[in-house]
Amino acid sequence: MSGARRALVTGASSGIGLEIARELSVLGYETILAVRSLERGAVAARDIASAGGGAPPEVMQVDFASPASIGAFAGELARRHPSLDVLVNNAGTWSMSRRETSEGVELVWATNQLGYFLTTELLKPLLLRAPRARVVNVASDLARDLDLADVSFKRRKYSPVSSYGQSKQANRMWTRAVARRFAGTNVTANSLHPGGVATGLFAKGGGLLAKLVGGLASLTGKTPKEGADTAVWLATSPEVEGRTGLFYVDRKARRCRFTNEAEEERLFAVCASMTGQGADPR
Repeated sequence: MSGARRALVTGASSGIGLEIARELSVLGYETILAVRSLERGAVAARDIASAGGGAPPEVMQVDFASPASIGAFAGELARRHPSLDVLVNNAGTWSMSRRETSEGVELVWATNQLGYFLTTELLKPLLLRAPRARVVNVASDLARDLDLADVSFKRRKYSPVSSYGQSKQANRMWTRAVARRFAGTNVTANSLHPGGVATGLFAKGGGLLAKLVGGLASLTGKTPKEGADTAVWLATSPEVEGRTGLFYVDRKARRCRFTNEAEEERLFAVCASMTGQGADPR
């Protein structure tokens, strides 16, 4: 069995995720690309290998909007590997119109927040078996409009900004709740804003607004490599060893305006219930 540190990056076939995976591979991590499309994942793995001169990263297929898919993925990962040193939750989506998963959950919430939540819950045993492990959650400064009574927009009027924004607010709040649950263990959890990054995320959602947002990012935003920097730093740097439950921008801890332990715990319970993990799976 290899003694190399092992890192999993979700949504790693393009954009920030691809660059995070690339940098972790360069730093010597056995990197696993968790992707929806095996074909795109294979292209990304070859790209990483050709740049670094090593073997291609492992590629695993998973749909982060599907609890069943995440469950199967986590089970297979546990069969292949005994532990996990780094988990980067990055997979995300944006949608111009309200769409539901087969479970009746609004798609952006299911992917961007419940996907982070369930992946982390199911991979806890692997994280706890590593000598030291880090959970890094890619959030955003575009955080707003979280309504825990209506996360699927069944009563509220849907908007793409509100949908995406509430998932990013939840990422930041949930990170603190999960950090409390890892307290006293070998695992830390932090979130970050990568900056305005020129990726294809918003364009994939379709519509004029998505094209405008994507176009603005391409003109004024960071490159995906620049956007990956803080995530890679949080995953690897000795400077943040033992630091947990914090929100970072450009490698600096920032006060998060959504800090509220009672609401964070309420959010955790909502996510646990929606993913079939019980009221509070500590």
